[in-house]
Amino acid sequence: MFRDQFPILNTTIYGHPLVYLDNAATTQKPQVVIDAVSRYYATLNSNIHRGVHHLAAEATDLHEQTRRKVQQFIGAAHSHEIVFTRGTTEAINLVASSFGKAYIHEGDEVIVSGMEHHSNIVPWQLAGARLRPIPFSDDGVLDLDAYASLFNSRTRIVAVAHVSNSLGTVNPIEQITAIAHAHGVPVMVDGAQAVAHTVVDVARIGCDFYCFSGHKMYAPMGIGVLYGREAILDTLPPYQGGGEMIKDVTFERTTYNELPFRFEAGTPSVGDTLGLSAAIDFMQQAGVQAIADHEASLLDYATCRLAEIEGLRIYGTAPHKAGVISFLIGQSHPYDVGTLLDKLGIAVRTGHHCAQPVMDRYGIPGTVRASFALYNTTEEIDALVSALHRIAPMLQ
Repeated sequence: MFRDQFPILNTTIYGHPLVYLDNAATTQKPQVVIDAVSRYYATLNSNIHRGVHHLAAEATDLHEQTRRKVQQFIGAAHSHEIVFTRGTTEAINLVASSFGKAYIHEGDEVIVSGMEHHSNIVPWQLAGARLRPIPFSDDGVLDLDAYASLFNSRTRIVAVAHVSNSLGTVNPIEQITAIAHAHGVPVMVDGAQAVAHTVVDVARIGCDFYCFSGHKMYAPMGIGVLYGREAILDTLPPYQGGGEMIKDVTFERTTYNELPFRFEAGTPSVGDTLGLSAAIDFMQQAGVQAIADHEASLLDYATCRLAEIEGLRIYGTAPHKAGVISFLIGQSHPYDVGTLLDKLGIAVRTGHHCAQPVMDRYGIPGTVRASFALYNTTEEIDALVSALHRIAPMLQ
């Protein structure tokens, strides 16, 4: 279970042991990740790539080792296809901005799913695209026949979540990619909710871009990854200007750096990069498939236990789900449920989860969301169910 490696799990909240079920928002950090970040600032702190002194050289080497580690972790062909960002949101914005400048013009369209996070909606609107959402059924399954009918001569890219953060649906991303490529359309995948919970192989998926955040996979906040196929990255203009992303600068013109540095303007968050490296080592030690299997068993157990609670409705019942359960109790507002659970030491997420179109689809203001990680236990699910039984009469 590796539970003893997470110091925050020893916390008490209002006199109760912490039951942390908000992992889709961010995972807690094992001591090895905390130590990696601390060690960098205590022993190696320096800027990278251009320094000739020892600290800069060693920090640069570790930073670039992490890039190669990420490449291997997700099955990319080349390390220069790995671009470091601040997280999934910045990675998607990078693609929407750079791809948008190169390929999106007035009247052009982007296909998204109806269950996207706002971070995979708003950047495309800012790029000037018209969005064509793929509808989904009441149980949270995308309609692939409807998807196939959305393509036309103005379709420029498909941008879709690997796993829904609000419903837990694991989308058939390989099939989605194959359909898009049959139309000659590239695909960008939001992998924020997938990379910590399943083995990701971008070569097998076949996608052109894949984005994810470190903080949802036991790494620090402030570090993320954009994978982009070399052939398509080479066609895109820079996302930001400044240091590092240049080859030559004069007052008349600037030439840009090679991949991946053309998309990494400014000083990187090296300490967080090394934290990501430690998090990947930790996940591989635990076994990514073993993590997935454990979370699947928790999902099955929680789904059965929550069914015991009168008036509880689960939103998102797709046959292929990640460890996310969104629910409501009777007519209670999700915020009220979350607040009462917090008083009993149980951390869940409430609201629309930055997926307002999903809530509009169901005609609800939001949900209570419990989400699992490798350190969660059936006893914690029992605590959640017990707490819901306790607070349900207060919500009438």
